[in-house]
Amino acid sequence: MNQEELLNTINQKLHEQFHGSIEKAEVLYDFPVFTINKEKIHEVLAFLKQDADLNFHFLTDLTGVQTEDEKHLGAIYHLHNMQKNYRIRVKTFFPINHPEIPTATNLWDGANWMERETYDNFGIKFTGHPNLKRILNVDEMDIFPMRKEYPMEDQTREDKDNKMFGR
Repeated sequence: MNQEELLNTINQKLHEQFHGSIEKAEVLYDFPVFTINKEKIHEVLAFLKQDADLNFHFLTDLTGVQTEDEKHLGAIYHLHNMQKNYRIRVKTFFPINHPEIPTATNLWDGANWMERETYDNFGIKFTGHPNLKRILNVDEMDIFPMRKEYPMEDQTREDKDNKMFGR
């Protein structure tokens, strides 16, 4: 089954089960990608894992992202069905001032550290997580380093001529 057929098959199943919760379905960079309403993300992930035909039993990766408008954060899940070698990406987005979605640790044990890393870097709170705390940064840190809230370089530098870098 090619990527387009896989996209259509999964999209049809998701629309039957979760009508109105699928915001977008497309093939990007040779990956079927589904954008899901944040209110239904946990139910959709559970369905993708537990459906006998789809059987996305392995969570390859989970990370956060900040949108270009810098007003929203998102969570991205990479799922894999190893028996059929199907891989998909599932995304959900939410306002940056309320970065909260349900945990996936009750679906995949591996989500535990991935969610902690995502929380540590982006500040996304995974409700129901058994031990959501920082793992890379110090506990006292009150910022989230992967957010686009700070300049990329030291603004006080006098030794750099920005016209040399097209700025």
